[in-house]
Amino acid sequence: MKTIRLLFLLVLFSMVLMAGAQDKPVPEGTAMRKSGLADQSSVALTIYNSNLALVKDQRDIEFGVGDNILQFADVAAQILPATVHIKSLTDAQGLHVLEQNYEYDLLNPAKLMEKYVGKEVKLFDKNSYTGKEDWLVGTLLSANDGYVYQIGNEIHINPPGRVILPQVPENLMAKPTLVWLLRATKAGKQKIETSYLTNKITWQADYITVLSVDDSKADLTGWVTIDNQSGATYQNAMLKLVAGDVHRVQPEQVYVRTMAMDAAPAAPPPPQFREESFFEYHLYTLDRPATVKENQTKQMTLLSAAAIPVTKRLVFQGQEGYFYNQYGEGSFAKQKVSVSLEIDNTQKNNLGMPLPKGTVRVYKADKDGSLQFIGEDAIDHTAKDEKLTVKMGEAFDVVGERKQTDFKRIADAISETAWEIALRNHKDQPATVRIIEPVPGDWEVLSASHKHEKADAHTLHFDVTVPTNKEVKVTYRVRVKM
Repeated sequence: MKTIRLLFLLVLFSMVLMAGAQDKPVPEGTAMRKSGLADQSSVALTIYNSNLALVKDQRDIEFGVGDNILQFADVAAQILPATVHIKSLTDAQGLHVLEQNYEYDLLNPAKLMEKYVGKEVKLFDKNSYTGKEDWLVGTLLSANDGYVYQIGNEIHINPPGRVILPQVPENLMAKPTLVWLLRATKAGKQKIETSYLTNKITWQADYITVLSVDDSKADLTGWVTIDNQSGATYQNAMLKLVAGDVHRVQPEQVYVRTMAMDAAPAAPPPPQFREESFFEYHLYTLDRPATVKENQTKQMTLLSAAAIPVTKRLVFQGQEGYFYNQYGEGSFAKQKVSVSLEIDNTQKNNLGMPLPKGTVRVYKADKDGSLQFIGEDAIDHTAKDEKLTVKMGEAFDVVGERKQTDFKRIADAISETAWEIALRNHKDQPATVRIIEPVPGDWEVLSASHKHEKADAHTLHFDVTVPTNKEVKVTYRVRVKM
């Protein structure tokens, strides 16, 4: 009995606290306005490739003179509330913002029960003997870790049966809603523009490249892939895309869901985006309205170019650390030769346009004329007149091997190293391999078996042609001053 009395006193105390915490009623003389997508006249969507979008939502809303509470529904669930801005395009000086709120106390069974603590509800239960459903009226005393009811003079904890609530409380929203207290100097319909930033919507570029039979040219198609997880649908939106590295405070990890493509697509329609420079970025504007649905991955053509000259590059890559120490026999295993495609992004090569970062997938037709996937690589933003390099993978029939043939310490900071690099070609045609040696410090090639080039202060190049089914050995000696 003491336990029941204590529980009853605690429940009564919580009811007093809840009563004092009830939402204040709407002040007298304040009009309540509700707005949804039916009021929307237009929406503009600017998507950044950093999991962010700017939404501009225009709606026609009726206001009365004086104070108005506006419930602005159908906004993105991932909205950043601190970025919200509202203005009247009809009467900018006559509509004043007194208060702004973001309501995310969303409708669910637990929230509903919390809102009815201290109120009467109906409980239905089926009589196991008669099979009939009986109902009782009780007061919900607690919805914390189970439900406590007072039915008559008794306290019931988690009784069986269904609970029937009379209505949805006004202060509980079915979806995220912006709420303003606005003061209008005149009555009538106004065009309101609300802008805000939202997370969980991003875009990336996906490129499909079809290589020619002799690997010398390629057709390239760029696709925009939009992934919308922001919690809203943007109907017939004016769509803009921003390419560039926009700085954000504590940026979140970008998640992009890319559509799988089993085969290269058919010839695309003409590009639909108009490109322009914008601040230190590039802006791509779609030439028509587009609907971006919630939880949708959408693709559209960004650009198209044909017969682009391509250079296939076989590369044998060294490492800077090789030049610091002496290595014995067997220190270096056989090394695969990497394969990449190089494209000059110039107008002369049928390109010459800013290429947003994304994934390049490359296909080539086999002897039967069927396109086969041969590799992919991620590229960064590439300005016009810059070189684009796409790593394809490792060569199967061209291998390399490295051996240090001499090492001398001339002084504390000066050493000489001699190297032998063997390249073997098992293809049925000659192969040209570029040896890239990243040499540290101040250096000088003292002798070399093949023509070489100092590409920059720390890079030595050899371009070596290896005949069919032959081996070519490249030797050189370099003096390094650290």
